[in-house]
Amino acid sequence: MAKHNELRPIIKLRSTAGTGTTYVTRKNRRNNPDRLIIRKYDSKLRQHVDFREER
Repeated sequence: MAKHNELRPIIKLRSTAGTGTTYVTRKNRRNNPDRLIIRKYDSKLRQHVDFREER
């Protein structure tokens, strides 16, 4: 039986460029309690931009 794991929740990363591009990933709340900001590729702009965690 699968456990509901609150330590590694699924989060959505949304582009700060305003294109609406999103990534879905998991994060470890014990190591990263604050909101994540990751630099990833935005396919609509064809360049790397910051993606912020959305709740």
